Amino acid sequence: MNFPERFSNLPAYAFPRLRALLDHHQPGGEIIHMTIGAPTHDFPSWVTDVVMKNAAGFQGYPPNEGSPELRESIADWIGRRYGVTMDPEANVMALNGTREGLYNAAMALCPEQKNGQQPIILCPNPFYQVYMVASISVGAQPYFVSATAATGHLPDYASLPEDVLNRTAVAYICSPANPQGAVASRDYWATLISLAEKYDFRIFADECYSEIYRDKAPVGILTVAQELDADPERITLFNSLSKRSNLAGLRSGLIAGGAETIKHVKKLRTYAGAPLPLPLQAAAAKVWADEEHVRENRAQYQEKYAIADEIFAGVQGYMSPKAGFFLWLPVDSGEETALKVWKETGVRVLPGAYLSQGDPGQNPGESFIRVALVAPKAELQRGLTTLRDCIYT
Repeated sequence: MNFPERFSNLPAYAFPRLRALLDHHQPGGEIIHMTIGAPTHDFPSWVTDVVMKNAAGFQGYPPNEGSPELRESIADWIGRRYGVTMDPEANVMALNGTREGLYNAAMALCPEQKNGQQPIILCPNPFYQVYMVASISVGAQPYFVSATAATGHLPDYASLPEDVLNRTAVAYICSPANPQGAVASRDYWATLISLAEKYDFRIFADECYSEIYRDKAPVGILTVAQELDADPERITLFNSLSKRSNLAGLRSGLIAGGAETIKHVKKLRTYAGAPLPLPLQAAAAKVWADEEHVRENRAQYQEKYAIADEIFAGVQGYMSPKAGFFLWLPVDSGEETALKVWKETGVRVLPGAYLSQGDPGQNPGESFIRVALVAPKAELQRGLTTLRDCIYT
């Protein structure tokens, strides 16, 4: 039996790699999981009631693009959050989580060639792994651009050579950044949009962590695109309820963009999509419309930022995140540190190299570990203190 080779060079996904690194060693203490960004805060209690009230909808096939109520709720949220008017019929579509949309958008929108050559898809490095797989799937070259302290932990796409930019069809960008917690400024977005217009490529803006921040909401790409009167077909936004509302299992994501963009993604999704069941769409519509629980959730993360800042005060290279819920902690070797911490303390963290690409010495994540701030506060404080004492003292 023959198997395709197109994915044969993919590295193992981050979490199977982590299990291979750690699981044949005994933990050195009570296990504290700080690897995966799975929110543990309570979601709104009324979500279950909405699902039960609409349970008869499990009997029917759900609409591919999302129910009218869900799309209207999403469009209203975009209007409140970004100050941008979106037509719920033409400009937004519901997703089964953003990973599906980030993948299918490349499938639907990346051309077979760019200026007569193999197209390039720009990816920040470190990056969300679906960016790379989507690039490979459409026959494009994933081009990794390091996001380090020297570039404000966001990729400096404007510094790329012209031969790369002339082949670029799509640029993925995550703000707030996973894992560094860096936030794109208005100027950063404006520069990226101008670059996309000059070299004729699309921007896929992954803003899944946009509602978890310290004191000021991060500016979104749609806001800046409207200010610049940019081509709406050039900008595609992705977001979800996973982090905003602690509802990762609800799988309610969104894609928003120009009418032709959404038309193309919708057509592909008719064949290959997996829409949410109607009761879950009903719940999602209510959740997108509510902001009270989001403020409460954000306040809990703000308390966790303060805990982390106190524990790591004075640690050389410590960078307090501006947004999101990860720490990107500097170490000598991410793999060696993760193994040491596991064997000596039972705390489980993720080596930064598992989230990035590059040979040894060239991988921008190899001297970091990613630590998720999702545990309850008492457990979080214990885990972070244990980490500090194990690594830095």
